[in-house]
Amino acid sequence: MKNSPPKSVDKVLVFLISLLAVVGFLIFSSASLGLMARSGPDFKSVAFGQFFFGLIGGAIAMTITSHIHYRHWRKYAFYIFIFAIVLTLAVFIPGLGMSHGGATRWLDLRVVTIQPSEVLKIGFIIYIATLLSGVFKKMDNWKMSVLPFALVVGGTGIVMLSLPDTDTFLIMVLAALAMFITAGARWRHTLALGALATVLLLGLVFMRPYLMDRFMVLLNPGTDLQGDGYQIHQSLIAVGSGGVLGRGYGQSIQKFEYLPEPTSDSIFAVFAEEFGFIGTSLLILIFVVMTLRCLKIASNTSDMFGALLVIGISSAVIFQAFLNIASMIGLFPLSGLPLPLISHGGTALMTTLAALGIVLNVSKYQKQTKHYAKISKV
Repeated sequence: MKNSPPKSVDKVLVFLISLLAVVGFLIFSSASLGLMARSGPDFKSVAFGQFFFGLIGGAIAMTITSHIHYRHWRKYAFYIFIFAIVLTLAVFIPGLGMSHGGATRWLDLRVVTIQPSEVLKIGFIIYIATLLSGVFKKMDNWKMSVLPFALVVGGTGIVMLSLPDTDTFLIMVLAALAMFITAGARWRHTLALGALATVLLLGLVFMRPYLMDRFMVLLNPGTDLQGDGYQIHQSLIAVGSGGVLGRGYGQSIQKFEYLPEPTSDSIFAVFAEEFGFIGTSLLILIFVVMTLRCLKIASNTSDMFGALLVIGISSAVIFQAFLNIASMIGLFPLSGLPLPLISHGGTALMTTLAALGIVLNVSKYQKQTKHYAKISKV
């Protein structure tokens, strides 16, 4: 069957992405006011970087990727993946890598600071989609499917955990597993990989005390309120203070001095305090509807590579969003994960928008009509 001519991008998905990005910047702007009462980056420089590098730069990147035929990513997937690995490892070059909070995850380019692991996340998804789309008809053969999949994930894990960036790697693993299942993996293989991942995670928790501390706080949020339990305690105060309707835009109290990282991983708590239960429910609903729209695109895509790209990218976004939210309300161990399209981080915002641009390009090549779908079943 010949490929269908390209249509316009999915307008509903464009609207949802734009809505999240614009609302996200407004939330970020309010949360950034909390920086005025703290030492460190000032409000103007942070807001400027988020707007021009993240939002405007991301919109340009999304526009560009939405016009690149998604199958081109398959041709260069290996080179993109290797480039992302090298870029990530460059943080260990003296004078180039920058550390914060005990982790070395950033490149200081003087003009701008970037987080290369965000680039690696997208390169990883593209490469896994390429790998699985090449063997999806042989998924019952573990040497052809499970083994190379596990080697790529494991090799990437060594790089990510050396930074360390456990949280981002967790998102990558979850997205990879979603793609693995979509490609037609046998359940026994999936369960075996899941069991192996669980054992390795438990081993990592015992090897790294700060991860163990996070789990202890999750089990007992009242532990060490002036230490490891401080952030979740302040976050729960912020969420609870929002009530049903919230204090109002810009009226959060916790973002001033009390709540750690109000513009990044704690931004949901600031939003909850200002917009309450109704506002947070609507925000979660937008993420859910966007994900469902991506799943619809994936189900109507004409080839496995396109479907896996959409599943990988949308899974990474939704898993990260819900793990961030869950950690802020005490349902998941605290993490340094930003809230996609909302939290501070120009690199994260730009790469997320660029990745969603790939999804928009895939949407151009969906099966055309319901009539076509009926014919294809005959």
